[in-house]
Amino acid sequence: MDKTPRDSALMTDRRRFLGAATAMGAIAATTGHGTAIGVSVANAQAPAGGAARTTATGPVLTRTIGRTNESLPALGLGTFLTFDLLPGRNRDALREVTRTYVDAGVRVIDTSPLYGTSEVSVGAFLNAMSMADRMFISNKIWSTGDYLADESHALASMEQSRLRLWRDKIDLFHCHSLVNVDAIVPLLRAWKKEGRIRYVGASVHENDYHPMLAGLIDKDLVDFIQVNYSIFNRNAEERILRAAMDKGVGVLTNMPLEKGRLHKIVDGRPLPEFARDIAAENWAQFFIKWAMGHPAVTTVLAATSNPDHAAENVGALRGPQPDQSMRQRMARHMESIAGFTNLAAMQWYPDKQGMYQGVIRRSQAAVRQRMS
Repeated sequence: MDKTPRDSALMTDRRRFLGAATAMGAIAATTGHGTAIGVSVANAQAPAGGAARTTATGPVLTRTIGRTNESLPALGLGTFLTFDLLPGRNRDALREVTRTYVDAGVRVIDTSPLYGTSEVSVGAFLNAMSMADRMFISNKIWSTGDYLADESHALASMEQSRLRLWRDKIDLFHCHSLVNVDAIVPLLRAWKKEGRIRYVGASVHENDYHPMLAGLIDKDLVDFIQVNYSIFNRNAEERILRAAMDKGVGVLTNMPLEKGRLHKIVDGRPLPEFARDIAAENWAQFFIKWAMGHPAVTTVLAATSNPDHAAENVGALRGPQPDQSMRQRMARHMESIAGFTNLAAMQWYPDKQGMYQGVIRRSQAAVRQRMS
């Protein structure tokens, strides 16, 4: 596969940064012990003390993964950067974001030991909601060990995640960014056989690694994958999504909003009239529903630290979804907007560069200072 300038820009952009509830009673969701998540018809309400919000009604959209027969909601909560706060900082907004997602029927949360303090916050929030064992937790292993096939570092990482997340068994572990993939994927498969974890996965966030990820799917080595996919970056359609459908592999997608850059492109623009056909009430739902509309996609992971944005995001979990014809129409509309094709050249979270100041950004700043 030839690398396009847009692919290179996406890869470079990512590498700059990486070195119960009111609706609970009506939502059939107990994933921690292998019980499938049912379709909910509950209407979400505003969290206590929060502003009243309009939420789409109807059943929660779920997808069943052929390989596992597991059913998961089509929307999940991502936590990279957004849930990384320095120790001692106020976490009320993140707590409300989590509550908003949970109340809406979201039962998938993705995190990683590499995401700063996100695991700690996720574990604390879910435990306070009595939901720690009722969520489908997608986590990651980034490990090399002291020598080839040394699992001590990976085991230490898993044990740390179990403690932070208040979980005896975590549902899904990915080989994070395919780091040490030849050793980690077999190790994860052994852990699954031993009953330590439920599912084996592999995650990527750059187009250059899509062929390698597709190879893992083709060889029947993973139950789930996580891949970058959005209305702007559709590269995953070429191999990843087709292979996942053929093999019955679950697909979690990241960056559906392109780290705030899609919102920057449409800032001040009204939704197109045809958006009402899929009950998209805001641009977030427009972009999330586009990704959900692909039949291979199981769950779209949408991250935010803003409770109001969380309330917008969760509306995508209900109402009609776009078919292929509508998705093409949505893509053509975006391609007609000035600046869309140059989105990859923009910084992540435009106009919000000072927002996500957690341990990740602090460490990155310290390294830059040492290099100057």
